Amino acid sequence: MKLSARAKKLTADILADILGSLVMDAGIFCFAEGARIAPGGVSGVCIMLKRLFGLPVGLMTFLLNLPLMILALRRIGGGFVLRSLRTLVISSAALDLVVTPFFPRYTGDRMLGSVFGGALMGLGMAAIFLRGSSTAGTDILSLIVERKYPHIQIGGALMAIDCVVLAASVPVFRDIDSALFGVAALFCQTQVINWVVYGSGRCRKVLVVSEKARTIASRIGAELGRGSTLFRAEGAYTGRELPTLMCVARAREFCRLREIIREEDSAAFVIVSGVTQILGEGF
Repeated sequence: MKLSARAKKLTADILADILGSLVMDAGIFCFAEGARIAPGGVSGVCIMLKRLFGLPVGLMTFLLNLPLMILALRRIGGGFVLRSLRTLVISSAALDLVVTPFFPRYTGDRMLGSVFGGALMGLGMAAIFLRGSSTAGTDILSLIVERKYPHIQIGGALMAIDCVVLAASVPVFRDIDSALFGVAALFCQTQVINWVVYGSGRCRKVLVVSEKARTIASRIGAELGRGSTLFRAEGAYTGRELPTLMCVARAREFCRLREIIREEDSAAFVIVSGVTQILGEGF
């Protein structure tokens, strides 16, 4: 019995969640915990809670993210939040039930632990991003803030949260090096995500030439909350006019945008380029 296209997609998404979660969780347990660092975000907070109270990192990650997911479902809704909830359940369970009991922990050089921990976390997150999902945490928080306050620049606020977590790791681990190594891990994590998912740029500009440009634009607005610009372009050789769409997307949105285009028109002519800076609503 052949699987439908929807079943195949769901299977691929779940496999990406499992593999990505195992790699990311290995970075957290095997290296970050072993190096005594808390590399920002919810994961960093949960590592510190385990250090202080012995609480399981996976369970605490799920519990701390749950209110954010509920808020996102109420205020945003949509497939992205549900996919992120699925990813959160898989990654939390994998960390406590698979990685922690069976994976070895590296306790050697702390710099190596920081670098490999950050790199593995970034690689696992990138695998999840490529299937149009997220690891919740600050991704969901930024989505909520962007939808409610589209003119607020959230990058600085999210960076401030990471800085608070890194600063808190100093008294928790009783070592200022914990914060410094945490910065190294966070840097490696970000760079790996950049290279794997969308190159060195932070956003992507997409030009799509397709008869279904208007349909694609409608789905982008409904599923990603991003606006598009439609115009008509004339082919120099054929003299034929075709609808053309232009849209800009963030890292976590780009993979889903590309998937939408492929689903609506697999023959669409698509140009993707890096964007250095974006100013305006939503950015």
